[in-house]
Amino acid sequence: MTDNQSISPTITWDFGTAYELFISLHVLHEPDYFGIRPSYAAGVRSRIPAAERKLLEEVYPITGVPLKWLNTLPAPKDAISALWALKQIPASERLSKLLRLDEPYQGGNPEELEKHKRFHETLLRIAAEGTWKPEDADFFLKIFSKKHGGLKKEALERCLEWWSKPEELGEGFLTAMQSYYQAFFEEEERRVEPVLKAGLKRAQKLASTMNIEELFVELSQGIQLGDEFRAAKFIIAPAFWTTPLIFFEKIDSETMLLLFGARPADMSVIPGETVPDALVRSLKALADPTRLKILYYLSNESLTPSEIARKLQLRPPTVTHHLSELRLASLVELSLNQDEKRYAVRKQALESIFGNLQAFLQNNPQKE
Repeated sequence: MTDNQSISPTITWDFGTAYELFISLHVLHEPDYFGIRPSYAAGVRSRIPAAERKLLEEVYPITGVPLKWLNTLPAPKDAISALWALKQIPASERLSKLLRLDEPYQGGNPEELEKHKRFHETLLRIAAEGTWKPEDADFFLKIFSKKHGGLKKEALERCLEWWSKPEELGEGFLTAMQSYYQAFFEEEERRVEPVLKAGLKRAQKLASTMNIEELFVELSQGIQLGDEFRAAKFIIAPAFWTTPLIFFEKIDSETMLLLFGARPADMSVIPGETVPDALVRSLKALADPTRLKILYYLSNESLTPSEIARKLQLRPPTVTHHLSELRLASLVELSLNQDEKRYAVRKQALESIFGNLQAFLQNNPQKE
């Protein structure tokens, strides 16, 4: 460990349902990746008027969750204040400002820095010139090919077409976000806010008894604080819809923003659902023989996906899929160092599964 890494980083805490406004919409567009029932996600999206729904579906791959912009919002940092702040930006600049395209990308190796620089510059040029080139589509396809199953060329071209009309996109995006708030998130905000507050309070209590490495593993539910996440300062905030996964982004050269999953194990992401998501994910993960074999090997040593693939004589993409399911169920620990992923069993999670199942069976209020 180098001298600058040996100094304990500082932690500041953030809170705001504005994060969840964008996060929930992102999850609803990629339900499989986040372990959400696709039929439920489609049902929520169908509440948004057709034109606005279509726009969001076509541009969300690039807009994503604008963490840097959300972090700059003043208190109370709720959904209404986020929509108000978005409305204050001129329509033609709205998406560029939202994604902070005029700011340099922070963190990463030289290759990553160059890729993100081109990403920003290409979007700005498309907006300024009002047109995109075939090589632009090829560039973005390469970026998104490795993300959550990839992105089809036709969908990407529709997204770039929107970016070539910045004022129309800015007006339409604001209207679409307002529609999403009215159709779903206004009520959802009231449900998740107390859960987020409780999660923040719990994290702050843990921080008083743990060092940053221990705290990071606990809040991320199984990710080791490797080089990719090292920072002199951490801004930590709770999230609901992404649990148990984390969102993170470098704010500047010294500061990392981390959003951790704060939804409790006995609560479902779907309102009114009595069976907890975490319990379903855990039991589903354990019910697969290949995943049980992976856990068997990981119980003895930490392994890379390639090493697991060789042991099981499986294709690496197949192993990666199973590891993603185990990660979503919080059953494995993940360490990232120098672009190498190593997995190990998260023993405390395995031990808690049966307790969670017993608690559900004993406390389930439904009666025959």
